[in-house]
Amino acid sequence: MLFVVPPLAGHVNPTLAVAAELTARGHQVAWTGPTAALAPLLPTGSLLYPAGDRDAADGHDLGGARWRDLRGIAALRFLWAEALIPLARAMLPGVHTAVEAFRPDALVADQQALAGPLVARRHGLPWATSATTSAEIIRPFDDFPKVGEWVTQRIAALLAECGAPGGWDPRFSPHLVLVFSTPALIGAGGPERALTSAQDAAGGGPGGVAGRYPPHYAFVGPAFGARPPAGDFPWRRLDPGRTRVLVSLGTLNRAAGARFYPAVLRAADALADRAQLILAAPADLAGDIPPHMLHQEYVPQLQLLPHLDAVLCHGGHNTVCEALAYGLPLVVAPVRDDQPIVARQVAEAGAGVRVRFGRARTDELHQALTAVLDNPAHRRAARRIQASFAAAGGAATAADRLEKLPPGPRSGPSVPGTAPTENEKGP
Repeated sequence: MLFVVPPLAGHVNPTLAVAAELTARGHQVAWTGPTAALAPLLPTGSLLYPAGDRDAADGHDLGGARWRDLRGIAALRFLWAEALIPLARAMLPGVHTAVEAFRPDALVADQQALAGPLVARRHGLPWATSATTSAEIIRPFDDFPKVGEWVTQRIAALLAECGAPGGWDPRFSPHLVLVFSTPALIGAGGPERALTSAQDAAGGGPGGVAGRYPPHYAFVGPAFGARPPAGDFPWRRLDPGRTRVLVSLGTLNRAAGARFYPAVLRAADALADRAQLILAAPADLAGDIPPHMLHQEYVPQLQLLPHLDAVLCHGGHNTVCEALAYGLPLVVAPVRDDQPIVARQVAEAGAGVRVRFGRARTDELHQALTAVLDNPAHRRAARRIQASFAAAGGAATAADRLEKLPPGPRSGPSVPGTAPTENEKGP
């Protein structure tokens, strides 16, 4: 099994657990993607094929300084035009090489690693989508149809450029879509429109029957695997006499918190007699940390969660699902991209409160933290989602579904009708 992933920790982490489960069952696994970013995230000894490493010639900019300053639709347009589409172009030759060298029976391609499905079709291999965020599953552009149309056009242009046929969406496998969440969080209604064309059916897009998810969508819940060590953590400083709240803006957004962290510190002062906030943030942005708080550049999040009462975060899908897997209510301050959608899911599920990030106010943060700590309804909702995650099965269920994929040819001609170009053929 070959995992095709972008250089983003939140998109890699769930694959670690799935890969470990497959390995324990006797399967061989490998990854392909930008090695400089992936190597520190993968277990020692992992087989990693380079694809899409940045150099002077390419322009993909996932997590770069320009992206960090953007919000809303501007950030979304930048993500596709300046990051994901260029990343797909840059990764194509390396993914081709990885398939030819590793000869997998199937691929698992992250929704933001579009080169994976393109190469899978070229080699006639089945492929599964790794949906490490649930945002795409629920039609994120319904409120912004022109943006959705623009994204669709960008993807269609990429397919044409690579010599692939039109009428399918590389974000959605027709074979299997692994969703690392459950309907208890994202909603049980399924896609909002009925299947409208044979092209949708063949392409595996998120059409389906109105009110239901397609049968090849597997809601497996979070999958937790080994993580790189986060350094020492002062466990003895956790105060057993106060409730404890983790504050984290994740890996990519932590540098965007220059105005947010001071508001958090002021809210923490107002709660100091009853709550200990643990702030994971860059030291140069965190400011002067009062003694009633605990500050670390990075924290061992999975190990820390069982010791917490709530989480204040940016709405990253991994952080949200990890918190809910431990039954913790959330305060969510979404920054960009899919995070407003995830924040809305948390609020609509009753498992937390959404607050503003760009114009964060101390009183708003204080009220939200008080609500999730004091209102038992939020904790009950979080525990309901926790139960759904446990029942979904995580990595074991994902491995079960992947084992049922029909194996493709280890080598051979392209899928009939793909009309491969030099780009599709690789170097």
